[in-house]
Amino acid sequence: MNQNDCPLCWPDESTLLLARPHWRVIDARDPVFPALTRVIWHAHVKEMSDLTSTERTDLMTVVFEVESIMRKHLNPDKINVASLGNQVPHVHWHVIGRWHDDPTFPDSIWTPTVKSTAEKTRATARLKSLASRLPEYHEALINHLNRLYP
Repeated sequence: MNQNDCPLCWPDESTLLLARPHWRVIDARDPVFPALTRVIWHAHVKEMSDLTSTERTDLMTVVFEVESIMRKHLNPDKINVASLGNQVPHVHWHVIGRWHDDPTFPDSIWTPTVKSTAEKTRATARLKSLASRLPEYHEALINHLNRLYP
């Protein structure tokens, strides 16, 4: 995949939470996993080792700050941090709030759903509650990162 075809090089700005010269944070707008936030390195690079040591440190600091604010404001049962890049070879990190009743827990979010109807009903109720708290999380995340990266 070249830079002209890369969906992370040409992002949908409607999901943008905050951008700085080297990275941006977006709400992935996943209806099943609404606490999925991505941290994306702007330059089209394939692997973390393509970044300098300083760039890697800066990027991971942002990832861990996103995780911290997510824990504080959304209180997930677990947070997954993943960088796969198999489908989009462009450095980016997924910070994913997980709950015991989400459709694929304890497996990855990319695992086929195997929950019972009762479990899906409980998860639906939690999703509605979570959706109402996302604006507060986004605002806190933006404010926090703006203080760290003016």
